[in-house]
This record gives sequence, C-alpha cells and structure tokens, in this order.
Amino acid sequence: MEKHRVLAMTDGVVAIIITIMVLELKAPEGTAWHDLHEIWPVFLAYVLSFIYVAIYWNNHHHYFHLVSRVNGTVMWANFHLLFWLSLIPFSTAWMGEHAFAPVPTALYGVSLFMPALAWLVMQRVIIRSQGEDSPLQAFLGRDFKGTVSTILYATGIGLSFIAPWAALICYAVVTSIWLVPDRRIEKMVTAPDA
Repeated sequence: MEKHRVLAMTDGVVAIIITIMVLELKAPEGTAWHDLHEIWPVFLAYVLSFIYVAIYWNNHHHYFHLVSRVNGTVMWANFHLLFWLSLIPFSTAWMGEHAFAPVPTALYGVSLFMPALAWLVMQRVIIRSQGEDSPLQAFLGRDFKGTVSTILYATGIGLSFIAPWAALICYAVVTSIWLVPDRRIEKMVTAPDA
C-alpha cells in the first residue's frame, strides 16, 4: 500500500498536537511585564515541546523518503509513535504550570522517552518490511543518535527527582542532537541512481 495515507495522517495528528499545546498558553492575569514574567515556565515548556514535535515531524518526513510502500505493521508502528506524541501536550502543561517540579519534569521526560522508543520500533519495523536491502538500514547504520537520545531521556527522568534543571539540560541536549535533519537522505533521494 502507498505511504501517502500514513504521511497525511501523521501530518494531521502533529498539527492537532501543536494546536492543543498552543491552546494551553493562557494570557497572564495582569498587564505589567512582571505578569508576563510569571508565566515563563509555561512558555518555556511550550517552546521545548514545539521543537520536539517539529523534530519528529521533520525526521518522519525525511525518513519516509526511503520508504516506498507500507504494510499494516508499519501503519501500527506509526500509530504507536503518534500515540506517545499525543501525550506531550499533557505533560508539557503539567510541567509548565508547576514550574519544573520534580514529578511533572519526570513525567515530561517519560513523554519524550516513549516516542523515542516508538521511533526506534518504527524504524525496525520499516527495515524488516524492506528486507535485507533496506535503504533505511543503509542510511541509519547503528543509529547513534537514536541510542544516545534514549539514554539521555532516561538519565533526565532520573535527574528530575534530584535536580530538575539537570533533567531539562538532558532534554535540551537531545534537541540539539536532532535539530538539524540529516541531509544524507536528501542526497540519497536526489542521487541519479536513486
């Protein structure tokens, strides 16, 4: 089956996730600058989550250039990823509204860790469906970024209970690792023999 329906569904769910997150941003009660300053945790949590969701969408778009057809297992793996991504608005709101308290920050880490695991599962499912000449496997190799990301998320979850600011640093490092999409896929897709 063609991949376009999977991509369209993913686009729609990501758009809804971002919409839900922005609707959680509430204007401050007062009209002074210090009133705006009081909601900085909510805004920072939104910015971090927006970037995470955008990274997933961007990489999903890039990786699916290496997928020509999907099967039912790939579709379910994609829905598994979308399920975990759909929980990010909840954990974002809770963490932001409670100024990075330990438990909300840990749950936020879990809401980032689970899509990372789902992402790895989806990659494995795609590679298995493509067979031994899988273009995605050729591109990924050992997938250093995916492995490091899950380790950093798990570390951040643990640090949330000791020093939530350290957990946020772990989460931000993952962002910096994934922020720029890998241009090798674009080169592979546009190569004359692709």
